[in-house]
Amino acid sequence: MNRRQFLARSAVFGTALGLGLAAPDKLLAAASTGKGLGIQLYMVLDAYQADPAGTLRTLKAIGYTEIEAIVTSTAETLRDQLKVAGLGCPSLHFDSLGFEPGIKAAHTLGAQYIVSSSLPSILQKESGKPGEPTYTLDDARRIAARANTLGKKAHEAGLRYAYHNHHAEFTDVGDGKTFYDILLAETDPTFVHFELDCGWAHAGGKDPAAYFKANPGRIALMHAKDFLPGHAGDYPGAELGRGTLDYKPIMAAAEANGLKHCFVEQEGPYTRMSSLDAARVDFNYLHPLR
Repeated sequence: MNRRQFLARSAVFGTALGLGLAAPDKLLAAASTGKGLGIQLYMVLDAYQADPAGTLRTLKAIGYTEIEAIVTSTAETLRDQLKVAGLGCPSLHFDSLGFEPGIKAAHTLGAQYIVSSSLPSILQKESGKPGEPTYTLDDARRIAARANTLGKKAHEAGLRYAYHNHHAEFTDVGDGKTFYDILLAETDPTFVHFELDCGWAHAGGKDPAAYFKANPGRIALMHAKDFLPGHAGDYPGAELGRGTLDYKPIMAAAEANGLKHCFVEQEGPYTRMSSLDAARVDFNYLHPLR
């Protein structure tokens, strides 16, 4: 199961993951200042579940300064583990927890951003419609309206909400616009930020650098991801520098247009090396570009 399937299933079936509800602890606000590099914890979830402390120490030793969280034990446990490892946690994906529990977890972890990466699936579940979500113009407007609502609630809680994409968001909805274009146009910049998954944008036929250039200040977060070539509709992950994307122009555009945090993420399966070895390859490729 890849990360997109994991998050969609969690959103649709309400996967019950443990959650600590401690008081806010800002000690874990992003450990990096400026040009640190982060990693999505889901990328190394297999290693983390087998050896949480050892995995986080390894990420720190590789050179990562922060992680983007998913909560698989309790937020308190993850907070304490990150503190020992010396890693920050500026961002949390809430889909598998729910929004309100996600806010509590974000405060526990000291995160500034609370991110959805399966909002179309969540709204599909709420509608009672079977099957996968659709990506029409009307769907985009409904998602934008919900994102505005979540953004205002996050703001009231002292957090920033961001929307994470997959490839389907780059579906054409008419008049030369994509679903993602509608989200950008119909969400309030004060309350709704974006986390551009560059690998999925490229898989959707778009240039990630162009989105950074066209939307200065809107895309605060990004995922650096790549895929092996020649696998239309399959999307096997590739280490950065070994797939189809050149991240030099992407990082230049991102840095010039308001990027705050960059998180490495790679889709499985890990057949060539372990997830931690892949994390090392990804860091060695991307960090010099920051």
